[in-house]
Amino acid sequence: MDTRKERDSIGSIDVPVDKYYGAQTQRSLENFKISDEKFPREFIRAYGIIKKAAASVNFQFGNLDESKKDAIHNAADEVIDGLLDDHFPLVVWQTGSGTQTNMNFNEVISNRAIDLLGGEIGSKVPIHPNDHVNMSQSTNDTFPTAINISAVESVQGQLLPALKKLKKTLEEKSVQFNAIIKLGRTHLQDATPLSLGQEFSGYASSIDHGISRINNALKSCKELAIGGTAVGTGINSFEGFAEKVADQISILTNIQFQTAENKFEALGGQDSIVELSGALKVVAGSLFKIANDLRWLSSGPRSGIGEITLPANEPGSSIMPGKVNPTQCEAMTMLCTQVMGNDTTITFAGASGNFELNVYRPVIAYNILQSIRLLSSGVDSFTKNAVSGVEPNKERIDHNLYNSLMLVTALNPHIGYDKASEVAKKAFKEKITLRESIEKLGYMTVEEFDRLVDPKDMIKPRKKS
Repeated sequence: MDTRKERDSIGSIDVPVDKYYGAQTQRSLENFKISDEKFPREFIRAYGIIKKAAASVNFQFGNLDESKKDAIHNAADEVIDGLLDDHFPLVVWQTGSGTQTNMNFNEVISNRAIDLLGGEIGSKVPIHPNDHVNMSQSTNDTFPTAINISAVESVQGQLLPALKKLKKTLEEKSVQFNAIIKLGRTHLQDATPLSLGQEFSGYASSIDHGISRINNALKSCKELAIGGTAVGTGINSFEGFAEKVADQISILTNIQFQTAENKFEALGGQDSIVELSGALKVVAGSLFKIANDLRWLSSGPRSGIGEITLPANEPGSSIMPGKVNPTQCEAMTMLCTQVMGNDTTITFAGASGNFELNVYRPVIAYNILQSIRLLSSGVDSFTKNAVSGVEPNKERIDHNLYNSLMLVTALNPHIGYDKASEVAKKAFKEKITLRESIEKLGYMTVEEFDRLVDPKDMIKPRKKS
């Protein structure tokens, strides 16, 4: 492998000649050979946005000449557009502040800018990674800023549209199934009736509440740490830098970001992302419940509940011919467990900073973006390949409904709880219908029973007499 010499404060080191990163990145590659989890595209894009925004503001304040600003812009644009992704090889498991990663961006943008200007890669002339690309910045304020930008962009661009589509699909199913009366279930036991539409309306509502929770959490994520530099004081920055960079980031992302009011909080913790992760965990819980319900409701098809059918997307067994499994539901519940686990990691990591710096930021970045990506793509798949194709099995629904002993609940206002319980127990013991049981006990005629026990009247409160 052909190499070139690059230097940092420790000394010189060989760097692959075909890479734009420099000495500090190379040292990290050699020192942290730990697994293969790397920062995703969304995070790389966010860091490119920060470096471009900072160059703009440094130029506006006269700290960077126009030629250097333009060179940094051109290199940063390539980072933003994903043209240089191969030059960001560092793993998540490194320095807790993410120093090597920030330097990876500084080095790549510096060397690419030098290359675009026709200079010698690795010379740090005329674009220095620290003095120019990192001007007025620190790892300690750029890294948390990159986390927040990437999380907000991903949520608004991917997750929220996916959730809104799922909500709409569930609402459409609720309307479509509104007239279908089915057996309710509590404790996995037969309960009083409801409509299939009412059941799906509950699913739609839980997703709607999840969207609201996420939107509320995004508010604090739009407050950026940039401008706090090393410990929150803004040393080596200047008045107005933080506000102007936030403005530039807002222009580049078309999302309204603002500088964090208190930089000591913004650097010392990562509460905004912990809050967002908590909202994602709640959504994961809702999705787990919905997917598991559909899985149960479609069970069988002959020896289970079997009240709905799911699309048959692929064969379900390598040994049992004709078997079809609820694969989308299973995929959804699996990814939800991952999101819940990620939240535990993020919560612990967010609580574990010391004094003026949280030193668990790489794992926070990796986990929050994985959670967003999993939920976004998982919800898209679940909506398209499962929910949109749900169909009721009316014959099975009616069979389960009219064979249930819980229809007896409608008799409570007329004969009282104790007698109604007696009717149900007799019917169960003697394997007869509720209708037959109440007639044998002499509590009412079958005509009265038929008038009072109508499932359609059992899915809403009684009107006041």
